[in-house]
Amino acid sequence: MRVAIASGKGGTGKTTVATNLAWVAAQAKKSVVYLDCDVEEPNGQIFLRPIKDWQKTVTVSVPRVDPVVCDLCGQCGQICQFSAIVCVGQKVLVFPELCHSCGGCDLVCPLSAITEVPRGIATVMAGHTGSLRYVQGLLNIGEAMSPPVIRAVKAEAPEADLVIVDAPPGTACPVVEAVKGCDHVLLVTEPTPFGLHDLELALETVRSLGISCEVVINRAGLNGSATKELCRRKGVEVVAEFPDSRRVAEAYSRGELASEKDPEIRDLVGSLLGHLENST
Repeated sequence: MRVAIASGKGGTGKTTVATNLAWVAAQAKKSVVYLDCDVEEPNGQIFLRPIKDWQKTVTVSVPRVDPVVCDLCGQCGQICQFSAIVCVGQKVLVFPELCHSCGGCDLVCPLSAITEVPRGIATVMAGHTGSLRYVQGLLNIGEAMSPPVIRAVKAEAPEADLVIVDAPPGTACPVVEAVKGCDHVLLVTEPTPFGLHDLELALETVRSLGISCEVVINRAGLNGSATKELCRRKGVEVVAEFPDSRRVAEAYSRGELASEKDPEIRDLVGSLLGHLENST
């Protein structure tokens, strides 16, 4: 079972739910893999504290132009939809940060003046916490292309009873890349106006991908009636509600798992795990 934990906005408690779900499942003697695909700011390691097994660089292909062979025809710039390569005066300029590694410029060059070379954009690290396997990606500072890094993280997932994908927040391309191929998505939200607005966007995104989803309300106890009404109208089930608890906030601030410190939270996460097992 591969479950993505996502949210329409940051700060809803997505990583809190994902890390606690992984820990509780591992304590139940299941083989668990945690994939931190929030590659701009992976923080699952703060709570799971994995021992690093290995680390490697993620590369993408970018064009290199041979000025001796190039006749400045400009076809490479014409095919590039992202202005990553442009012919200006007597030079061909390449902007690697804009390149999407499609290889189109290489294909259309009539003189084969373009070759593709690797460029490092991120690192992938794998480790373990007891029997729980952990993989995360970390985008280099200044880089903007997270989907290739997310694909690299997902490619390193070993076989397991449960694979938890901690997706980036929002509804853009990185989220789509993270949830693709998952059996189910849990959308974590909070009962605030911003949370409600972004939950509706996230629901539309996941459903457009044809993936089943359910909702987890974090910080329940605030006015969550509008959130539940939205879920009712959209025909999506609220499968768990985590309390607006000072004990949880204190554990979070210390980098501790709430399930490890609070029996009530451990029982709630255990019930959520049981629901997932019974419904997939």
